[in-house]
Amino acid sequence: MATKAEDGAQDFIKAFSDPAAVARYAEGPPRFVPGFDGLHKMTSVLLAEHAPSDARVLVLGAGGGLELKALATAHPDWTFVGVDPAGAMLQQAERTLGPLMARVELVEGYIDDAPAGPFDAATCLLTLHFLSADERERTVRAIHQRLKPGAPFVAAHGSYPQDASRDLWLSRYAGYAVASGADPEQAQMARNAVATAVNMMSPEDDLAILRAAGFADAEPFFAAFTWRGWIGHA
Repeated sequence: MATKAEDGAQDFIKAFSDPAAVARYAEGPPRFVPGFDGLHKMTSVLLAEHAPSDARVLVLGAGGGLELKALATAHPDWTFVGVDPAGAMLQQAERTLGPLMARVELVEGYIDDAPAGPFDAATCLLTLHFLSADERERTVRAIHQRLKPGAPFVAAHGSYPQDASRDLWLSRYAGYAVASGADPEQAQMARNAVATAVNMMSPEDDLAILRAAGFADAEPFFAAFTWRGWIGHA
């Protein structure tokens, strides 16, 4: 049986079961994540450094299908397994992918529900911040176990200092969303939800977890306000 995320993550998953929220999903990440499209392009480049031309790629947190679409478009010979606990978001991924679904298998669940692999590469974008430190390390370790030796893994999620500057970073998170066209009230609600229901950690602690879970060479490649990204190899 899959290990489920904590209560805070469950609240977000429930929100992604709302048809209206699912229909609007594609609008959200570009407004809240600076460089969202660029993050997908960088992920594509980093995976391609070590993945073969016919790579089989594990995408954890695939709901909505935005990164799947970006990667499948950039690499027409890659195939994918996308895993997500929100069934409605996986249905949205099918709509987003259209004919690209011919190269994608979608699995409703968590990392324990993913095939054993071995995969040539893996990603986990905008997902791991929903998990506690222990569950985050366990999940990353399970990803590592599903990869071929030397296979690349890209992770990116919310990660910012958890010291006295925490509130300032949260204000910047909301401020960027408003500057990008988000409704100010909704941006404030998102800020409050992140502050109270998401397991944010510092970039230093996030990197330590990736390394402890098996990606000894993990290093940062992306930083944009409250978001960070890392690349490591199995």
